[in-house]
Amino acid sequence: MPRFLLLTSLLLAVLPAAYCTGQETVRDASEIRSYYEAGLHKNGILGSSLVLVRDGKVVLRDMYGVQSKSPDAPVDENTTYHWASCSKTLTGIAIMQLRDRGLLSLDDPLIKYIPELASVHDQFGPIGQVTIRHVMSHSGGFRDATWPWHDDDKAWQPFEPTQWSQLVAMMPYTEVAFAPGSRFSYSNLGVVFLGEIIERLSGDPYAVYMEKNVLRPLGMSRSYYDRSPYFLLKYRSHSWDLKEGKLSEDPFDFNTGITRSNGGLNAPISDMLKYLGFLLGDPANAARQVEYDVVLKRASLEEMWKPFIPVTPDDDFQSRPGAHDEVATSFFVHTDGALKLIGHAGWQNGFRSHFYIEPKTRSAYIVVYNTDAQDPQQNTRSFDFILRDYLIDHFFNK
Repeated sequence: MPRFLLLTSLLLAVLPAAYCTGQETVRDASEIRSYYEAGLHKNGILGSSLVLVRDGKVVLRDMYGVQSKSPDAPVDENTTYHWASCSKTLTGIAIMQLRDRGLLSLDDPLIKYIPELASVHDQFGPIGQVTIRHVMSHSGGFRDATWPWHDDDKAWQPFEPTQWSQLVAMMPYTEVAFAPGSRFSYSNLGVVFLGEIIERLSGDPYAVYMEKNVLRPLGMSRSYYDRSPYFLLKYRSHSWDLKEGKLSEDPFDFNTGITRSNGGLNAPISDMLKYLGFLLGDPANAARQVEYDVVLKRASLEEMWKPFIPVTPDDDFQSRPGAHDEVATSFFVHTDGALKLIGHAGWQNGFRSHFYIEPKTRSAYIVVYNTDAQDPQQNTRSFDFILRDYLIDHFFNK
């Protein structure tokens, strides 16, 4: 049997659909489900999926609402969501693969692989000070938006730049905003540079490399980047914005263009559970861990979770009193009391998503929403953080 097929069967075995046995676990799952669905209803969210994993086993799987309207199509196991910036973690894994193969060092300057960066304005010294590690930890000083130049008065504009040449043309108008490594500032642009390095060192387009080296070995056979294959199009969720009480549909089946390395992944929840299985690992099963190591050795994966620099709280990084966030290498670390969670969030085009894992207990949750409610009384972002804190209290710390 080919190794990736063997891995697929093993992953299906480690993450069964049924609840774990034990009345306490089932009761807790029922209470969490009620809390979650009440929050979705209150915030006007049309469709969402939530899965909880404890000790490597699924203890709650809830598919809520609709993936499309007119006619309504319910969310189910096959619904394909857009995962937005959660994609960055897979890009980071690809960079670590290239590092482990001796093709790069995380402390290499970006300009070593992208000489076009020579035209970027850097008032803090030579651009060669900005390293791969800096952009993986959002501390390279680059702006947040990949493509901030647009006219808000125009009715139509490209969703994202589609070609590398567009970014190169704007590099003389790009600057490094602070000394590299001195502080955190989220940067989509920096992750696009990582995608370009992957292409140049591997010789494959980014999406092809990811299919060969991450998605296929993990058995994520229904996952892909950008527009849907025809045979999977019917499963792709639509997405909506809710503003001032009015619901509007966002562009469907869109192309993330040159930004696919920082936000292009589309996948059903079943495939994302295979990804979580890889992140959680299975040290008690040597054969399964060998298969995971084909993608990335456990030591290299855990290296990515070491905190690098504190994250200043803001609307997108909310922490309750006593908790805080740090950026690691393509992941974030959320600390709440004695609990440390590793994860990432995503938001784009009406979709919001979040996953967190606790490696010590092999516990995790993953949630995704297809409606971005943005009013004070109905707000998907706020509910997502409320849900995280509720799960910390009622799931992880139980």
